[in-house]
Amino acid sequence: MKTFCGRANPATGALDWVEESEEYDYHQEIARSCYADMLHDHDRNEKYYQGIRAAVSRVKARGEKVIVLDIGTGTGLLSMMAVTAGADYCYAVEVFKPMADAAFRIVKKNGFSDKIKIINKHSTEVTVGLDGDMQTRANVLVTELFDTELIGEGALPSYEHAHLNLVQAGCEAVPHRATVYAQLVESEQLWSWAQLQPMEVDGRKLLPPPAVSHCAGAHSVCDIQLSQVPPHHFTPLGPLCTMFSVDFSKPVSSAPQSHSSSFPAQSSGRAQVVLSWWDIDMDPSGSIVCSMAPSWTYPDPQSAPWRDHWMQSVYFLPVERRVAEGEELSLTVSHDDYSLWYSLQRVSKGCFIRAPPCRPCCVCQAHLVWTRTRFGELNDRQRTQSYVRALRSVIKPDSVCVGVSDGSLLPIFAHMLGAKKVFSLENSGMLKQVIEQVRVPITKVVTSFKSISEMLIGEPYFSTSLLPWHSLYFWYCRTALARLLTPNATILPCSATLCMVAVEFQDLWRIRAPCGTCEGFDVGPMDEMVQQSLDFRESHEAEPQPLWEYPCRALTQPRAVMTFDFLQCVPEQPIRCQGSLPFTRGRCHGVALWMEYQLNDDIKVSMGLTRPVSEEGACEWSLHRKQGVYFFRSPWESSGDGRASVSYSFTFEPSIGDIKMDFTVASQ
Repeated sequence: MKTFCGRANPATGALDWVEESEEYDYHQEIARSCYADMLHDHDRNEKYYQGIRAAVSRVKARGEKVIVLDIGTGTGLLSMMAVTAGADYCYAVEVFKPMADAAFRIVKKNGFSDKIKIINKHSTEVTVGLDGDMQTRANVLVTELFDTELIGEGALPSYEHAHLNLVQAGCEAVPHRATVYAQLVESEQLWSWAQLQPMEVDGRKLLPPPAVSHCAGAHSVCDIQLSQVPPHHFTPLGPLCTMFSVDFSKPVSSAPQSHSSSFPAQSSGRAQVVLSWWDIDMDPSGSIVCSMAPSWTYPDPQSAPWRDHWMQSVYFLPVERRVAEGEELSLTVSHDDYSLWYSLQRVSKGCFIRAPPCRPCCVCQAHLVWTRTRFGELNDRQRTQSYVRALRSVIKPDSVCVGVSDGSLLPIFAHMLGAKKVFSLENSGMLKQVIEQVRVPITKVVTSFKSISEMLIGEPYFSTSLLPWHSLYFWYCRTALARLLTPNATILPCSATLCMVAVEFQDLWRIRAPCGTCEGFDVGPMDEMVQQSLDFRESHEAEPQPLWEYPCRALTQPRAVMTFDFLQCVPEQPIRCQGSLPFTRGRCHGVALWMEYQLNDDIKVSMGLTRPVSEEGACEWSLHRKQGVYFFRSPWESSGDGRASVSYSFTFEPSIGDIKMDFTVASQ
């Protein structure tokens, strides 16, 4: 059965009615999931296997039958490990039906159907008894319910319910415990993602609105590949603290709790950010440990396991605070059943001042409409100066400007540079209120516009944009406003260029690579399910990725493949281009795509590569925007003899505002 779905088009701004299969949503969920990444995580799988073997052995040593409950079984991998280790029976619970179906096929294919029962329910709905889903309570609890924040997928309520209803008292648990670590740091780069910083425009200071600078911000975690933030980009103000542990073999509470760690400040500085990660002990003795620590904590960073399903967490303190070396501090982590937040207190005269129990809450609205990376983009001084120089070259005392971008500061810059009238056109009332807090007398912040203007300015940035070319919405806005612009109106930027480069990923390829066999078990049905979902649509599209977090090597020279002239209105006919690029030596996993904007004849800003590719192919990517990645179905090996090349074809369809693309790799 197919249904018509209304979807907001991020490029054109229109509401498109499209016919979708009833299976589209779950195909999209599977295609963009981290299942393949988890199966490729050998460190995780090996540690789980070791922990399961040890737990089964301990139960057998007591003379008991081993009954395993596996919550969040996914592919059924951990249940198959348990049976192989000697478990008598496993109940494998999986709430996502397509995944439960795949687990059923995988278990059957590996010959474990008589020992493993797949239960397609949420664990809190599982029943125990003669007529229940489980005949008896389990004495081994195996789970993989964790996210980057540890508890964000509801691990605590699930464990709480399992101990009350599904497992025996004194059961073995794999993992046995989890421990959360945190370190207080000062970091200009990371703090720029939390608060709007003062900036200079043509010699004048632009201060953030008091409501924004005094706001505690949103408490939500910022999860990133912290290994890609080198240690010289932050200053530790305290030691790595053990904040709290959870013993999963005992009853667990999901009630709100707080835990504190006190220490003297290691150095003077501005306490701004908390870096955090966790590890899990697979056995009671703590001899089998799976750690999420970033690579720079390892003696040999190259030996650190890579994973994308579990990363590291960055938390921003509600208030930046200056601390002095030797000053006694107390770092507090609080959590409810799904999230964590941190606060910092001074310890005065041996008296501990407790942290307030309430979580930070945004009251200025800016933290609700601007993402972390958007704050970083607005705070980028070099980027700001590029736009200011471009605006200075075109603004005159009688200029009438209209700005089109979501929550942009360009209209404010235009006013500070002397424009006669400035209008800021915003898509939403909330964005309008945020910009109005900046105490610069822009003529008007509006959600509609009817005046005649001689200048249209934009970054462009739109909060609805997912892929780089979705910001072509600026072009559609320019076209819609054409009758309100003077004939020779200045358009800034004047054009956009789509660029591409073929790349070899250091690790990101794992999220799309089939697994085949995992720890000796055939998970082919999982590979088939993922490929079917990719073939449903996703394999023919690029996906957004912040490539600064995922090192890659360029195997071709970057190339500008398609240019969009903003001085003209959006054309009625498609724009097409095709060509090819020769490979250097390497293993090509796909193509990276990004946009570059020509502000004027001399100034260009890139949303992708920020420096030329080195001779070795090293790439440096923008920290603020996601790039598009088109993964090839299978990697392509090139010997570097110049005979292999990637051929490309792009078509921009004005009617739908999308870019269709196709790539083939061939050897001459």
